[in-house]
Amino acid sequence: MEQLNKAGQNSVFHSERIEHDERAERLERAVVHAQGKRESLPFTIRIVRENADLEKVVEIRRMAYGRHLPAFAQKLGIEECDRDPGVAVLLAESKLDGEPLGTMRIQTNEYAPLAVEQSVRLPDWLAGSRLAEATRLGVAGGGVGRVVKVMLCKALWLYCEQQLVDYMVITARSPLDKEYEGMLFEDVFGEREFLPMSHVGGLPHRVLAKDVMAARRRWKEAKHPLFQFMVHTYHPDLDLRMSDLSFRQEPVRCPEAPQIAYGR
Repeated sequence: MEQLNKAGQNSVFHSERIEHDERAERLERAVVHAQGKRESLPFTIRIVRENADLEKVVEIRRMAYGRHLPAFAQKLGIEECDRDPGVAVLLAESKLDGEPLGTMRIQTNEYAPLAVEQSVRLPDWLAGSRLAEATRLGVAGGGVGRVVKVMLCKALWLYCEQQLVDYMVITARSPLDKEYEGMLFEDVFGEREFLPMSHVGGLPHRVLAKDVMAARRRWKEAKHPLFQFMVHTYHPDLDLRMSDLSFRQEPVRCPEAPQIAYGR
């Protein structure tokens, strides 16, 4: 109940900003959907809806983690938090044969603290905000895996917009941290500071965050090479309609978002 009350307080905190930005955001989305580039992919990305989907998720997690942490990969299975309220597990699947190509788990702090908070205390400017942490990122090898990774990052951003999240948070070990730095994530603690993460075996990670609402502007100002892809390309193969694997009711914060979130 305490966590739900905190979520309610966050919703009140957001209300003025959302009301101010809502009309402009909807107009921009409609324009992009009508005029932006449309691009089909050789794979789909969606939020898992059943246990069979989670089995595919485990398959790609084991494959991806096995390239760097083989002992850890062997222990991976369906995790209890995969079904928790406030959690969405993304799955990328090949259109050709349905094989899993990538996955990411997104957890908001709607119902519980983020996983990273088991290891560090977040600064006040984050702790009082609505957050979403991306974990268990894993993709297939080769060129298709690189495209899947970028699309999963786009899905993360769109999902966070849909759920009215303030900041995206990730932890990354070296050298993967440089990829997120290239996506304009910023250090939460010291510059390029690595901290031991007790919840992932004590491995040192950087903690990085990105302002969801400022993402479009920052990509544009930086003339980022992915700006058009992220903001002005419509991907019909990206489906962020919500599912609830916990069989417990979860509030929908923006009912119209599934219909308008894809046309950026």
